Order: sequence, then structure tokens, then C-alpha cells
Amino acid sequence: MNKKILVVDDERSIRDALSKVLRAEGYEVVLAENGQDAIEKHDAQHVDLLLLDIGLPVKDGWTALAWLSAVDRLLPVIIITGRWKQQSERAAAARADVLMEKPLDVPLLLQIIHELLQEPAEARARRIHERGPGFRHVPCDGKEFCEQLRRGYTTPYPCGELPVPKPH
Repeated sequence: MNKKILVVDDERSIRDALSKVLRAEGYEVVLAENGQDAIEKHDAQHVDLLLLDIGLPVKDGWTALAWLSAVDRLLPVIIITGRWKQQSERAAAARADVLMEKPLDVPLLLQIIHELLQEPAEARARRIHERGPGFRHVPCDGKEFCEQLRRGYTTPYPCGELPVPKPH
């Protein structure tokens, strides 16, 4: 049986890209564009892992995470965000397993997903109950992202050398 991942992001391009990558790895993917949609889709079917953006319309990611965590205490959670500085402490307190910065390091994301899905339920329950170590912050590797851009895309500016706005 394939593991099912709920991908929640308000940006369609991110949902589509993650869906394509995850399906290529053999996962079933359920997509949601806001927190309310995530709650409804989780309610309708069993989900093995939550991949959640925080800045969402309708119902924000924190509200959705609080609800989902209350009904499914063992659900592995990876928060993906472009604003990690404001989110890190709150993500750890909300019992997220991982906070990953955007742009995502896809090979590392896949490795983390695999690790979380392989963790035995008993070990996960014990870690959550004891509030032991387990929360990880995964920073964006800007160099790797720029290298991927160089290999795959033409940009108007060399990566890492964007024009700097002049102070007013």
C-alpha cells in the first residue's frame, strides 16, 4: 500500500511540482490550497504525512495544524515556509517534526519524508509524549538552489548577483 501525503500550499505551482515529485517516488498525493481544504481532505481519507505551508488563505496553516494534530496525534508534519525566522519556535511548539525553508531542497525533502514514514508508531508516540528531541529546522541551501537554476533555467541575472536596490 502506497503512503498518502497531504500537500497544502496556496501556490498552485508548488502544489503541482511537489505532487509530480512525490508521485514519481511512489506516494499517493492529496492536494489542498488552504487550511480549510486541508481539514476537509484529511477528514475524507487517511493521510500518512502532512506537508504544510503556513501562510494560507481561508484558514491559516497554524489553525489547520492545531486541528489536524488534535484529531491525528501521530501524523508526521513537515512545515514548508519562506518565512522561517518568524516560524521556527512556533513550529517546534506546535509539534511539527521538521521546518523546511523555501526554496526546498527536494532530495533532502524526500529523505526526510522517507525517515518520518519509516518511524514506528510506538517510537513516534513515545517521542511526542516525552517531547523529546526530534524537531529539525532545515535551512535553504542557497548554493544548491542556484546551481539547480544554472543547470535548468536561463535567468536575466546571474544567480547570486541580483541587482541591489539603492537606498532612498
